[in-house]
Amino acid sequence: MQVKDIGEQGLLRILQKFCPAEIVGDDCAVVPTNPNQSLAITTDMLVDGVHFSDRTTGPYYAGWRAAAANLSDLAAMGATPLAVTVALAVAGDTAVEWVEEFYRGMTACLQEYDTPIVGGDVVRSPVVTVAITAFGQVECDRTISRSNARSGWAIVATGVHGASRAGLELLLNPEFGQNLEKVDRASLILAHQRPKPRLDVLPVVWEILASEGAMEPPLSPPLAKGGPGGVPSPIAIAGMDSSDGLADAIIQICRASGVGAKVDRTKIPIPDIFSEIGSPEQALDWALYGGEDFELVLFLPITNAQLLVERIGNAAAIVGITTESIDIWLTDSTGVYPDAILKLDRGFQHF
Repeated sequence: MQVKDIGEQGLLRILQKFCPAEIVGDDCAVVPTNPNQSLAITTDMLVDGVHFSDRTTGPYYAGWRAAAANLSDLAAMGATPLAVTVALAVAGDTAVEWVEEFYRGMTACLQEYDTPIVGGDVVRSPVVTVAITAFGQVECDRTISRSNARSGWAIVATGVHGASRAGLELLLNPEFGQNLEKVDRASLILAHQRPKPRLDVLPVVWEILASEGAMEPPLSPPLAKGGPGGVPSPIAIAGMDSSDGLADAIIQICRASGVGAKVDRTKIPIPDIFSEIGSPEQALDWALYGGEDFELVLFLPITNAQLLVERIGNAAAIVGITTESIDIWLTDSTGVYPDAILKLDRGFQHF
């Protein structure tokens, strides 16, 4: 049997056997460091030709995206970034300017969140590869887990989806979207090249949950383990980021929590200008499966979800609701399209 036979999810299931079950399974590993706080740790690897290329990003934006991906994972756990380390593998004939531009891009993104590069490693390789490990700090009672959702909760997307995929298409195919205004074209490309991790959402989340009393231990236990270490999370929220697509995030959270969902295709926030560059089917496909939008996908009680969407604005939306069934349905409140099951195999998989 080869890796390609079992796919990315199959490989992950094998590798997770070598890790403590109470640690792995979310966007970050959360390791308790004292009675009140934990260290959130995430590692992300990027390979030239797979995750970036000079054709679509260039070294500066490749560096920015690399940093943003790690910060987004911290945001998905409710963690505040502390620092990152960077392991860099390059060929001997790699231009020094390329490396410097890559680090300038990383630093530009990290500086917006007061996060320094504190070390790493450099090795020789025939393929440029970067592995970033990010460290964050999270209070034990504010750790956001994928496995804490319950039936009847709302599903929130914190912003538009599909913009990064559209930007990639514009970069790969210059003839695509010729009818777009210059500013609209640039905004989609920037969505791909310079994504923003949604750390800004966290203070709003904590304020809403505290005011609604949703940071107290739940009256009934979650359907699944409910948080790192199998301890029920004291906050009424579950989530992850949408780096692998909106559909992927919804499915992963539902599976981890033992719930199902109904997602309304008409509620999914997509860029308004999509109507000028493709069909509604293509727009939906990019929004669900395009990936790399780096928004947060949060499951929480409906009242709190409504407050959150109202507070953060900027196309944030309630896109669905969780159910007791384990099935995850894409529905259409207008009745035009039939219901369909959401599946992981439509999105990007490494194998």
